[in-house]
Amino acid sequence: MAAHYLEFERPIADLEAKIEELSKLSETTGSGALDAEIEALRSRAQEVRRQAYSKLDAWQKTQVARHPERPHFVDYVSGLIDEFVELRGDRRFADDQAIMGGLGRFRGQPVVVIGHERGRDTVSRVKHNFGYARPEGYRKAIRLMELAERFNLPVISFVDTPGAYPGIGSEERGVAEAIARSTETCLMLGVPMVAVVTGEGGSGGAIAMAAGNRVLMLEHAIYSVITPEGANSILWRGARTAEEAAKAMKVAAQDLLGVKIVDRIIPEPIGGAHSDKEATIKSVGDAVEQELEGLSNLTPDQLRKQRADRFYAIGRSGLQ
Repeated sequence: MAAHYLEFERPIADLEAKIEELSKLSETTGSGALDAEIEALRSRAQEVRRQAYSKLDAWQKTQVARHPERPHFVDYVSGLIDEFVELRGDRRFADDQAIMGGLGRFRGQPVVVIGHERGRDTVSRVKHNFGYARPEGYRKAIRLMELAERFNLPVISFVDTPGAYPGIGSEERGVAEAIARSTETCLMLGVPMVAVVTGEGGSGGAIAMAAGNRVLMLEHAIYSVITPEGANSILWRGARTAEEAAKAMKVAAQDLLGVKIVDRIIPEPIGGAHSDKEATIKSVGDAVEQELEGLSNLTPDQLRKQRADRFYAIGRSGLQ
């Protein structure tokens, strides 16, 4: 499958095209004839990639967060969760595959894991509704979190959604109420909950599964109350651009860490999470393990208080 390059990665794409061309030429000219030149180009491509990813602006981070080859929920489950058993349905209406979840073992510890799944190709994206969850998806998440509390299991959530699905059927079945109930369930859990924003954390559809004791973000993920496109359309009536909106909204992990909306940034490999999925998944696993260990000795009341204090404190820095 051909690599997917973002607009700011054009210089990298050009260098890698030259590398591929020289590699093919090397096969006809004899082994080793062009090795030095190819290696020099590879070093140059890596340096250009490093420089590009060291100074991404908010809009470029938005593009990286949406990259189709970033690790998905199913990748994190495959790489981190042993003996995973998926649990489906909300026991009220249907099974929404935009949100998946179940039981498994995270590095030997029994856990409940939930997360958004977008899908990779046309068929799977339709199946998972492109990560736009309907109310039954959030009600499934509620059911799984209540199960976690009943059996005293930590909850790990992976957030990656543009937002909740705004279709007529979704609204008729109470998507706003489902989001509110899911957020409430997160906040009232008597077991540890660690949430990781792995790609795009959009609006209430994200916070409904991210109101945990600890909220982590990948380095090039984004987290916002509305998409940059939505902000431009609704707030500015299309008078500006999504790029301007992304920069004004402070959607990047580094901005959000500064105002304590997130607690920790997980570094990504040079070139983004999609450039080395295995390394990214391991880094996420290491961070989640550390955070769960730090929460393991808290009582249910202490966990609820820590969670409440954390969210009440947002936006209050500098206020007397």
